[in-house]
Amino acid sequence: GNLAFADACTSSSVTPKMLMKFLNRNDMISMGECFAQYYFFCFSATTEIFLLVAMAYDRYVAICNPLLYLVVMSKRLCTVLISMSYIIGFLNPIVHVGLLFRLTFCRSNVIDHFYCEILPLYTISCTDPTLNALVIFIFASSIQISTSVTIVVSYARVLFAVLYMKSEKGRRKAFFTCSSHLFSVSLFYGTLLFMYVSHGSAPGENQDKMYSLFYTVVIPL
Repeated sequence: GNLAFADACTSSSVTPKMLMKFLNRNDMISMGECFAQYYFFCFSATTEIFLLVAMAYDRYVAICNPLLYLVVMSKRLCTVLISMSYIIGFLNPIVHVGLLFRLTFCRSNVIDHFYCEILPLYTISCTDPTLNALVIFIFASSIQISTSVTIVVSYARVLFAVLYMKSEKGRRKAFFTCSSHLFSVSLFYGTLLFMYVSHGSAPGENQDKMYSLFYTVVIPL
C-alpha cells in the first residue's frame, strides 16, 4: 500500500505538468514550482527505494524463515521500516533543493527535459554547480549502492532457499512471489544508477529522458 502511494506521488508530481506541456507548447513553470516539483519527485523516489528494501527483507523472512515470519515481521517493525522510509525520503531532497537556491539562472529559461530534473538545471546555471553535482553524486551513489546491495543479498538468500525446496509447488509459489518485485527493482535501480551515478555530470541527452520516463511513468504504472 505504501509502495503504491509512493508510486502515485512520483507520477502525480511529473505526469500532469508533462501532459500540459505536450498540449500547450507555451506552458511555463515558475522557479518555485520547478523546485517544488523536483522536491516531491525526489521525496517519493527516495521513499520508494527504501520501501523496496523493506519489501526485499520481508520476502527474505517469508521464504527463508516462514515459521518465524509473524514474530520477525511484527507490526512494530513494519511501522519502523515504513516510517524510516518516509523520513529519509523527506530529508534527502531538502539538501538538494536547498543547494539549488545558491545557483543563479541567466543563460536560458528552457529546461531540456519533460520535467524539472535537477541535472538539466545545472546546465542553465550561471553559478558553478560543481558542489551541487558532487553532493547529489555522493547522496545518490551511497543510497542506491547500499540499498541495491541489501536487495541483492536478500534475494541471493531467497534464491538458495528456493533451490533447496523439495516441493515444486513451493518453488513455483516462491518464484512468483518475488519475480515481479525483482523485475521492478531491476528496472528502477538500473535507470536511477545510470542517471545519477554513472554519469552524473552529463545531463540533457535524449537517452536520459528515456531513462527518466522509466522511473517516473513506466515503473509506477
